[in-house]
Order: sequence, then structure tokens, then C-alpha cells
Amino acid sequence: MTAREDRDASAGNLPRILALPAILALALLVVPLAGLVARAEWGSLWADVTSPEALSALVLSLVTGLIATAVCLILGLPLAILIARSRPGLAAILRVLVTVPLVLPPMVGGVALLYLFGRSAPVGAWLEGWGLGLPFTTAAVVVAQVFVALPFLVLAVEGSVRSVGVEYERTAASLGAGRWATLWRITLPLAAPGLVAGLVLCFARAIGEFGATALFAGNNPGVTQTMPLAIYTAFNGSGVGQGPAVALSLLLLVTAIAVLLLVRAWRPGSVR
Repeated sequence: MTAREDRDASAGNLPRILALPAILALALLVVPLAGLVARAEWGSLWADVTSPEALSALVLSLVTGLIATAVCLILGLPLAILIARSRPGLAAILRVLVTVPLVLPPMVGGVALLYLFGRSAPVGAWLEGWGLGLPFTTAAVVVAQVFVALPFLVLAVEGSVRSVGVEYERTAASLGAGRWATLWRITLPLAAPGLVAGLVLCFARAIGEFGATALFAGNNPGVTQTMPLAIYTAFNGSGVGQGPAVALSLLLLVTAIAVLLLVRAWRPGSVR
């Protein structure tokens, strides 16, 4: 029996009563999104997306999201490999620390960043002395995005590296390969699906960040107003109109769908 046939047989053995709450759960997730699509003004959609205010928020989100993703790659890849190759006890502690930003409300992250990099904080005051103040700047948007998006990359890569084991690395070492050669030619290629999935999820989380950005970077159009902040501003009666807000919401929805498709495409064992 193939794996697919085995799954089909298992699904057939489930109690039929589970179908009702499953359908309700699916409706709870899909119907609001369908309502968003129905609310779109398709005749002016392109004009809404390309309006100066909306375009500014879109470009800022994409640019800062890409920068944040690059920072997450530089910092998160070594951390992920460290966790994957650490002893179980240390790996568990590091994994918990990395996971904390995922379970914290984003607003808490914004407050924490303000207390670390604010002008009255020791680190913030030191940066101000060098003319590198962070709060309410475009750089603050990137820092907030890195804070909330880094765990996605670290956990995805760590799980991928850990799942491939160390047998190939030991074999390469026994054949004379150095640590760097083993990393670049064995470890990273084997962990490539997890790395790509982590990068995609990281980027999607970065461009969708709202809470930490609002508190730490503010909502200054053209400087710190990303797409989520522009949407929030529109539905509170100022800034861009509701048409562009719905258009930007749809753009974020399309991005989320693209993320899921990319993650599925790179998932080990996925059906091609």
C-alpha cells in the first residue's frame, strides 16, 4: 500500500461527526478572507495600489522586509546550526529563548525595544551619542521586523539541520574535509529546503509586522509607515482611503498565499 493509499484509508476510519466542526473551523478561516475579497473595488484596485501613499507604504515594506530578511539570514543561520548541533539540554534552552518572540504579543516586543534602544536607555543613549538613534526611524522598522521574524528562520533551519543528522558530516570529516567545507558542501545543501522555507516565512512575517513597529518606529508616512500601518491608519479615518487599505490587505493576502505555496514546494517529501 502506498503512502497516499494509507492516508486515504486512515481518513476513512475517522468518525464522521468530526466533519461538522472541521467545516466550521475552515469556514471561520476562509469566510472573513472571502469577505475581504468581496469588499475590494476592482475597478480602482490598480489605482489604489499605485497611489502615492499606498506605493510609499508598499515600497517601504518590501525594502525593509528584504533588509530584515538578510539580517535574519546572517544572524539566524549560525544560531540555528548551533542549536541543532548542541547537546539536548542546551538546545532546549536556546530553542525556548528563540521561541519567546513568537508567543509574546508584538506590542510587548515594541516596548522591550524602546526600553533597550530608547533615548533614555543606556544602549539608546550611547547610540544617540554617535548620532545613531534608532527609535522612530526607518532603521527601527528593520530592527522591529528582525525581532519578530528571526525565530521563523531559526526554527525552520534548526529543524532541517537536526533532521538530516550528522552521519554525512562525519563521513566527510573522515575523508579529510574541513569544517567549512563540510558546512558549505554537506550541511547547508542538505538543509536547503528548511533554509528556503525559513527565508520565505521570515520575509512574509517581516512585511506583515505591525505591533512592534508601531511602538518602536512610529507611523510616519514615507519613513516608518509600512503596509500594515497604512491599513490601520486608513481604517481609523486618516491617511490613505479605505480603497487603498483594502487593496493593500489583498496584496498581503496574496503574499501569504504565495508563502504557503513556496513552503509546500520546498517541503521535504512534498508532491511535485
